[in-house]
Amino acid sequence: MNIKGPDFLNSNPQMIQKRYEGFLKTPYLWKGNTVYDLHQLEISTEIHKINIDIDEKLRLGKYVERLVTIELESHKNISFIAENIQIQDNKTTLGELDCLLLIDGEPVHLEIIFKFYLYDPSVGTTEIEHFIGPNRKDSLKEKLTKLKNKQLPLLYHPITEKYLTQFKLNRNQIRQQVYFKAQLFVPFDNQKIKLKTLNNDCIIGFYINETQLQQFENCKFYIPNKKEWLVVPHQNVNWILFDAFVKKAKLYFEQQFSPLCWIKFKNGELKKAFLIWW
Repeated sequence: MNIKGPDFLNSNPQMIQKRYEGFLKTPYLWKGNTVYDLHQLEISTEIHKINIDIDEKLRLGKYVERLVTIELESHKNISFIAENIQIQDNKTTLGELDCLLLIDGEPVHLEIIFKFYLYDPSVGTTEIEHFIGPNRKDSLKEKLTKLKNKQLPLLYHPITEKYLTQFKLNRNQIRQQVYFKAQLFVPFDNQKIKLKTLNNDCIIGFYINETQLQQFENCKFYIPNKKEWLVVPHQNVNWILFDAFVKKAKLYFEQQFSPLCWIKFKNGELKKAFLIWW
């Protein structure tokens, strides 16, 4: 049994549209350069209908990069120089530059990140340290440190210069920015958390553990596949009842995997929530 949800062999235009809309509605994780002095590329994009095929085999990170490309290409003042530039020293890959762009005619190196983080007050001592991945395998602090110390400095590596020369770029004239969006989830029993450093608008749901399940016995549930994690919950899915959900939940607990779920309350309210195994 595939507990991680169904995947579709062929692209579904309506589903791609819903993923794109959910991606656009996800806020930037912070404003300006208030976090680690990383400068956000903040642009405003109206939701528009897209008609494009995206490879369903792409992992979520690469899939989001395609959505970012679609968004940026809709802006007349933005044009692409190159994407996904692999920087190699002989046969050793040093890393990758996500995007080289021209914005209002000026070159920009852009790194793209889209994440789902859970607020765990038992981890670390600062707001940023409290945010971890659903399966506790990564954290916001780790990602920010990697961006600051590895991904962005790659532009200034001596080997990178020959790649920039191909595009007639001078690295000293390239501005560096990040496109960092995130959906944040807080504990079910502490949903009034107010963030001081990060964007409160990014909090879009909560997380629950096995002992809290019984509180949702009158709800209905849907477990989306991972690319559907982008989607804003809607009514038109195959909802399952509590008992069926509990059976599925046991499989996730056994495999130590935290799925994203949609919860439909008796009053019709829809919520996103992570079911955590830890």
